[in-house]
Amino acid sequence: MAGALLFGTDRRVVILALARMVGAIGNSFLIVVLPLFIVSDAVDIGTLLNTSVTVGNTTVTMTEPILIGVVLSLFGFLNSFSQPFTGRWSDRRAQRKPFILFGIALLGTGSLGFAFASDYISIVLLRAMQGLGAAFIVPATVALVNEYAASASDRGGNFGVYNTFRLIGFGFGPILAGIIIELGPYAIPGTDFVLSGFNAAFVGAFVGAFTSFILVYIFVNDADDVEEPASDDISIRIRGEDRLLDPVFTLGLATISMGICIALFATLQNEINELLNQGPVLFAAQFGAVTIANVLLQVPIGRACDRYGRRPFLVVGFIILIPATLLQGIVTSSGVMVLVRLAQGVAVALVFAPSLALAGDLAKAGQSGSTLSILTMGFGLGIAIGPLASGFLVTFGLIAPFAVGAFLALLGFIAVYTQVEETLDVEAAKERRATATQD
Repeated sequence: MAGALLFGTDRRVVILALARMVGAIGNSFLIVVLPLFIVSDAVDIGTLLNTSVTVGNTTVTMTEPILIGVVLSLFGFLNSFSQPFTGRWSDRRAQRKPFILFGIALLGTGSLGFAFASDYISIVLLRAMQGLGAAFIVPATVALVNEYAASASDRGGNFGVYNTFRLIGFGFGPILAGIIIELGPYAIPGTDFVLSGFNAAFVGAFVGAFTSFILVYIFVNDADDVEEPASDDISIRIRGEDRLLDPVFTLGLATISMGICIALFATLQNEINELLNQGPVLFAAQFGAVTIANVLLQVPIGRACDRYGRRPFLVVGFIILIPATLLQGIVTSSGVMVLVRLAQGVAVALVFAPSLALAGDLAKAGQSGSTLSILTMGFGLGIAIGPLASGFLVTFGLIAPFAVGAFLALLGFIAVYTQVEETLDVEAAKERRATATQD
């Protein structure tokens, strides 16, 4: 049964989105804070720098970008590879809320733990714990949003609203983190204790997770009609029935390329700041520009894909993603970099809600968690690969990571264009809207 409407959307979706927004503000602090923290005097990485590691026939020298990339990527790898299992687990239990709460608890504990970390290994272990926590949160959350949809003609709008609130947190969190670091350290009134800018950001991330936990615990409930899946088979198919690839699997692959394109930027903070002669606040603004564009466009695009179909938005999104990624390795102005990142955000917005809605259209009863986890896993895997790839490829020049990303975006476009068909019956959706308006 659908819940009452708030802002034209199921109230349950809005409340869940608000809870995730608060948690996302804190968690996104770490994207900006950790690269700066790792290379600061607070963390001992001296014994690791310039050491050589042999991978197969290749010898890799440990540089600051690579060490940063490992930490940022570890979160994504554990998050993405664990999601099919946590998603299936939540399907089998026909529960979402306990998984979300457990994941938030792991994220918050890891954030507070960074305030006490002084060596690289501790940071790696804490980030790994947070990656596992995210794997519990993401599939259960998107499955719940999908199950809250009264019909296919509501699904894109639900995901648009959910992504908007969640991405507000991810968009403004890095900007706030940059300001906190620049204004630190902070003297605690009435005491001799001084809180560094880094520790202030870590405490802020913990508070965000704690607040999110309370909101979910009090206000979020599982959908009334969650069903257990009809079989024990995890709903992942590679081959399509009438084409080479299954459409959900295709979207998962395309989402990997999109995630890589977004994440290339994060590892290169020091190199980009030096090239553009800017500080962490401007970098945070550029990083957050992708998310800000999503915040502005998720709801209208989500609702539009309920009206006009999913596929057109996916195709246009990948077309825009190609040049928007390549240009990040070319521009030499901070202002132009913001505009290019905004364009990349437009591309992501065109793909995000429509792809989730399309996968939700195809999900079988009781299998929302495992089906949608293909997309969330793909995005997480891309976010994990991106920082590692950019940390290695930047040794060939700043344009190299972004050129590779643009090529992957091109492959994503080809895959979507040839393997994904429309799932929404546009005419039937129009009739449902007309009937709802008359009622």
